[in-house]
Amino acid sequence: MKELVYVGIGGIMGTLCRYGIQLWMPSANEGFPWAVLLINAIGSLFLGWFFTIAVPGKITPQLRLAMGTGFTGAFTTFSTFTLDMVRLSEGGMWGTAISYLVVSLLAGLLLCALGIKAGQRMLGKSKPDGVAP
Repeated sequence: MKELVYVGIGGIMGTLCRYGIQLWMPSANEGFPWAVLLINAIGSLFLGWFFTIAVPGKITPQLRLAMGTGFTGAFTTFSTFTLDMVRLSEGGMWGTAISYLVVSLLAGLLLCALGIKAGQRMLGKSKPDGVAP
């Protein structure tokens, strides 16, 4: 039951951060959904980094739940990404929709990998576990 509290606290923080970015940036209804792209890209970078440094003994399971599941789960938004895709395509903006899809996927993958590498450097690892030097 305590786990729900940690996830909830992280979720509140993630939701407020996402909402703040969406207020600061242009709305998805006005064209390219920059805010959601930025949010999901930041979330990919953060999650790659966080779960690399969140090794047992250094980060508590409660912090992993609060930040990994709660914060990042509430901050990033796949459902809004898919809604943006549908709205763009229904609006006849197929080029924008395809660009958004490709940029979102590539940015997410690249930034997650970058986050993992940054975390490995912080821990003093140059290669992932199981990879020969």
